[in-house]
Amino acid sequence: MNTSGPQVEVRRSARRRRTVSAFWEDGVAVVAVPGHLSAAEEREWVQKMVPKLQRKREQNARKTGGGASGDQELMEHARELSARYLNGRAQPKIIKWVNNQNTRWGSATPSHESIRISDKIRGMPQWVIDYVILHELGHLLVAGHNAKFWQLLEAYPHTDRAKAFLDGAAFAASRGLTGEAGLD
Repeated sequence: MNTSGPQVEVRRSARRRRTVSAFWEDGVAVVAVPGHLSAAEEREWVQKMVPKLQRKREQNARKTGGGASGDQELMEHARELSARYLNGRAQPKIIKWVNNQNTRWGSATPSHESIRISDKIRGMPQWVIDYVILHELGHLLVAGHNAKFWQLLEAYPHTDRAKAFLDGAAFAASRGLTGEAGLD
């Protein structure tokens, strides 16, 4: 492990044949490699993949204005919301701001326990942001939008108000309205 760089974990997989991937997990750079690689090949891949991973994180941070610290704050806030409204049952492994979601405020992948929150909600009232985070946390527990899912969100007092706010924001965005023009 290089003390000047990020902490690195190598995961070998007998099922993985040719591909090597790298991703962040709780602040650790994880490099997934085929189980048959030699120690030298493993080191070579780590030296190749970790800098790529760091560059990608830096690029995302510049694009979204968030980055690792923003994502860490997002994770801490999501854990607080889960504890307060979902009895701590929803525990994402990853939650991050993204700038490539143009039709959704957030999305969740329950199988990976990951959540992505659109940077388009930055600047919206905190009770709206909290609703979006809670909505996606709920999807870690219930995949669809059935009655069981909506029961999870009943504890949050601003659910209906936040849904209405987001509907209005989506309506305005679809018509190119910016909110700068007012009524006379």
